[in-house]
Amino acid sequence: MSGALDGIVVADFTRVLAGPYATMLLGDLGADVIKVERPGVGDDTRSWGPPFDSAGRATYFEAINRNKHSVVIDLRSREGQERARELALSADVLVENFAPGTFDRYGLGYEQLHAVNPGLVYASISGFGSAPEGRELPGYDLLVQASGGLMSVTGPEPGHPTKAGVALVDVITGLHCTIGILAALRHRDRTGEGQHVEVALLSSLLSAMVNQSTSYVNAGVIPGIMGNAHPSIVPYETYPTADRDLVIAVGNDGQFRSLCAVLGHPEWADDERFTTNLNRVAHRHELGGMMATTLRQRSADEWWSLLTPAGVPCGPINDIADAFALAARVGLEPIATFEGAADVPTVAHPIRLSATPATYRHTPPALDGGTS
Repeated sequence: MSGALDGIVVADFTRVLAGPYATMLLGDLGADVIKVERPGVGDDTRSWGPPFDSAGRATYFEAINRNKHSVVIDLRSREGQERARELALSADVLVENFAPGTFDRYGLGYEQLHAVNPGLVYASISGFGSAPEGRELPGYDLLVQASGGLMSVTGPEPGHPTKAGVALVDVITGLHCTIGILAALRHRDRTGEGQHVEVALLSSLLSAMVNQSTSYVNAGVIPGIMGNAHPSIVPYETYPTADRDLVIAVGNDGQFRSLCAVLGHPEWADDERFTTNLNRVAHRHELGGMMATTLRQRSADEWWSLLTPAGVPCGPINDIADAFALAARVGLEPIATFEGAADVPTVAHPIRLSATPATYRHTPPALDGGTS
């Protein structure tokens, strides 16, 4: 079955996470991705472990490098720069995440290549953009989680800023890069002209912080850490039960009324303090204390089985194994295998396309080994 991006050649000059994630998604959708790596060591994530799989390969690298070919090119040498230029001029898409200005010095900058290959879609990923004020700042996910405000709203309590448990900013930036590339390819289909796609970790994070960002931009409010609570919705957080915490995520007054009925306190829904979400936010501590007293009378799974049929969004706090089990149970098929390698699992592509679904053609490549 043909992929949506069959025939598209991607010259992948990225490493670590944001760029490789974007190019892997393109590869899953059928693009031919050629991953350019440094001599001897390759992508940094080849050595990022533990954990390693049974064959000794870093699972970090494997997470974001399937459906790619690997070639080794020394970009610091004249010969390597010529090889890279040949690859770029034969590609439909080039993706790079070097420090801004680096590829211009190699003769591989956007303007330099666009002049010869005007249809090239050229994507650049940076930490803080290409302007002189930001181009020298290092683009590491943890630094951007800190400097971009995410840690200021994440953590158990005020005074304890905490990073997300995954390199979330890199992932979001990779997604934005993919969207930009697909939009640019659509434009090229109509006009024949490529363009420069630029995404920065900081810009991606500010956009992805959605309501927290607009609380500042539109209302001048600087949000802070609230643990697992929500600044604008109540009840919408974790609550203690007889054995472990349970998430309850009530988004409207009807769901709140159903919650009160299941908890055995329908009168709460008519209490003036709780009749609307605005009132519940103002009295979150009173309501939280009342709910906690009741919820401690049953286990999390018991409450889950009672609240879910009543239309109240809730659920236990799963570990990764539980999460994959849940995804399988609800029919999402979260684990896929490679063509010709049914014993090698991989995390399934998240987008389902009815006519051109994602495919798993190649396991992550050995360094300079093409595909495996």
